[in-house]
Amino acid sequence: MATAAPKKATIYRMVMPTHTCPYGVKAKDLLRRQGYEVEDHWLRTREETDAFKAEHGVKTTPQTFIGGERVGGYDDLRRFFGKAVRDPKAVTYRPVVAVFAMTALMALAASYAAFGSPFTVRAGEWFIAFSMCVLAMLKLQNVESFSSMFLNYDLLAKRWVPYSYVYPYAEGVAGVLMAAGVLTWLSVPIALVIGTIGAVSVIKAVYVDKRELKCACVGGDSNVPLGFLSLTENVMMVAMALWMVIAPAALSMPH
Repeated sequence: MATAAPKKATIYRMVMPTHTCPYGVKAKDLLRRQGYEVEDHWLRTREETDAFKAEHGVKTTPQTFIGGERVGGYDDLRRFFGKAVRDPKAVTYRPVVAVFAMTALMALAASYAAFGSPFTVRAGEWFIAFSMCVLAMLKLQNVESFSSMFLNYDLLAKRWVPYSYVYPYAEGVAGVLMAAGVLTWLSVPIALVIGTIGAVSVIKAVYVDKRELKCACVGGDSNVPLGFLSLTENVMMVAMALWMVIAPAALSMPH
């Protein structure tokens, strides 16, 4: 019985002493996973790369050829195989969902390690505190970028610009103190103030003014739309602050 001829593809990609194009690596891997034998041509210098692009009239590498026809770069190759290509400008809730999912698992793990059970009141407290810490960390990666996006909708930041720079530090400090359960006289007011202002700002921008904005909750470079999940971050801070005031008082009441 005759066997089918192997599928073959040719790829040209940058492999230099100081740089290997990651999209070239991805394209080669995709071809192999699709059952292709890959003829791998390395472009080892900038001059060689520029000459290749000029010869084929393309602006980028890698470039893949199948059956003598140019398919294109990595995204073009994904489309060729009928695979989805992410739009870098498309809005997505994925960063926020990822943060909340991870901090929830962290809280459950910490609760299990500390108390032998993942399902405790402390786990709920840690979930909110850990979320505040991680969200603050994401903002602190680029405070300038966060500030610019935050100024689009936060009511206090619009009136007092330095608040847009203070906010991520304040959120981080409050989160750390709440996780430790110390200095509630400091963490509670911080969380109440920034959480309340944030919640009111989101409600006004999204539900009153009907504006379509991006949320700075996971930093200033995200495509997360301002809306329900953004509001959740602020409501969680307010709820945690109120809980830390109410819970000790309730526990101290005589039964």
